[in-house]
Amino acid sequence: MIATELATQAAAVLQQATLAAPEPKGINTEGIVTFFASNIAPILLAVLGVIFIGRASRGEISKVLTSSAIAIVGLAFIAGAATLFFVGDALIKLIFN
Repeated sequence: MIATELATQAAAVLQQATLAAPEPKGINTEGIVTFFASNIAPILLAVLGVIFIGRASRGEISKVLTSSAIAIVGLAFIAGAATLFFVGDALIKLIFN
């Protein structure tokens, strides 16, 4: 009898502990992405623009065109990765919901 009472009390204490535990909080990744897209990316693009204008004024047009092409390809890869992220998210929601 004592063992069953102790087991019952232990189960009640355990149930209260699990009910009182706070929910874990996640990281706000949307806020981080929004901050990067609205603040950091324009500054980096402005720096690239200044570098390209500086090279073009010195007559290094071929280097400017090469760098511009590399930057455009990089942006295409970033856009492709973002697209795959959203397509993957849609596929996961379609399959598991």
